[in-house]
Amino acid sequence: MRWRVWFDRLLVLLILLAAWQGGSLWLGNYWLSAPWSVATRFFAALFNGEMVFHAGYTISEALAGSVIGGVPAVLLPFLLRRQPIVVAILDPFMVGGYGAPKLAFAPLFILWFGIGIESKIALVAAVVFFIVYFSTLSGVRALEPKLVQMAQVIGASERQVGRHIVFPGAVPAIFAGFRIAVPYAIGGAVIAELISSNRGLGYLVQTGAMNFDTTQVFVAILAATIIVHAFIAVIDLGERFLLRWRPRGAVLIADHGT
Repeated sequence: MRWRVWFDRLLVLLILLAAWQGGSLWLGNYWLSAPWSVATRFFAALFNGEMVFHAGYTISEALAGSVIGGVPAVLLPFLLRRQPIVVAILDPFMVGGYGAPKLAFAPLFILWFGIGIESKIALVAAVVFFIVYFSTLSGVRALEPKLVQMAQVIGASERQVGRHIVFPGAVPAIFAGFRIAVPYAIGGAVIAELISSNRGLGYLVQTGAMNFDTTQVFVAILAATIIVHAFIAVIDLGERFLLRWRPRGAVLIADHGT
């Protein structure tokens, strides 16, 4: 099954590349850069260090914002686990914050934190926080109450319950939240760079668009896509490490499910 999945993925990739190449031939390389042109420019920028410089700036923003926004988002549901009234009071405000268009706040973040990296980190943190919070909260709420009751019956403290029962049970939901938040984090960083920056993948997109260089725009998009996949791979490794106690069959089923 695993080999079949990889084969089908490769087949879909080839179909997409063929469609991309056909669109480039039909519209012209000026309007839609060919895959080979994008790949050639990408590796040229990678080897001369330009891509490493700009991608590293975007990665720094996404990592810092994900930590600043993600850590409180994970801790808060655990702290409020025994406070359902507080959760109910905060719920409409959290929903409002989740539904608010974060990218519309980008000019405000630039006004508050300046045009440097701080405003980009703040935007990414705002995007990541609400996604991870609601995912973690759903994982904490989905925990079987009987497990907690059994642990309390045998004398487990609240700290032991949280560490050995609640947290392991919520780990899949936590990582699912980060898996969803990562593309938004990279996208938020890139869009913030589009608004105000002199470096980063968003800056490459902006300069490419201003110079009518569609190849550079696609190169930046390709780099952002690769970064997202790399982040997801790291998250998957972390999840497998924390869930190594599960039976191998359950892990395989979960992997195929995602």
